[in-house]
Amino acid sequence: VTHYQRLLAYINPAFVHVLSDGKIVKSGDDSLAHELEAQGYAWLQKAQAEDELEG
Repeated sequence: VTHYQRLLAYINPAFVHVLSDGKIVKSGDDSLAHELEAQGYAWLQKAQAEDELEG
């Protein structure tokens, strides 16, 4: 478990999971970690809020 992109320079994770409020809200491969580094988490928070409104 890490929040540090620089650690991912030393390992190549097979899976990346994003947790929010104790739930996995997004899963992917190592490209998800790079996307989060570039874009931050706001787009996931927005998508999660939209899902909660629909559900």
